[in-house]
Amino acid sequence: MSYCAWEQPIFSTRAHVFQIDPATKRNWIPASKHALTVSYFYDATRNVYRIISVGGTKAIINSTITPNMTFTKTSQKFGQWADSRANTVYGLGFASEQHLSQVVWQLLVET
Repeated sequence: MSYCAWEQPIFSTRAHVFQIDPATKRNWIPASKHALTVSYFYDATRNVYRIISVGGTKAIINSTITPNMTFTKTSQKFGQWADSRANTVYGLGFASEQHLSQVVWQLLVET
């Protein structure tokens, strides 16, 4: 993964992480059985924001936020965005609507 150990997240929360099924482009595939920590980082060396989530030793999400990227709230506890660089759509399922609102707020305020 490409973030530094001393780099601190701007915001972290826990969520169930999903990726869209590349075959059907309709069904969600869970990245793990349990909620994972999802962090929002600012990479000062590249002047970009990123969403990162790690499951064990594997980077589940390492998504650079671009100006044309849209985070869409699709239900009270679920949001998604398309990452053209990773050629996938990510989804995050939260325990509460408040957790989802915090993520949306961070994305709007920081970027």
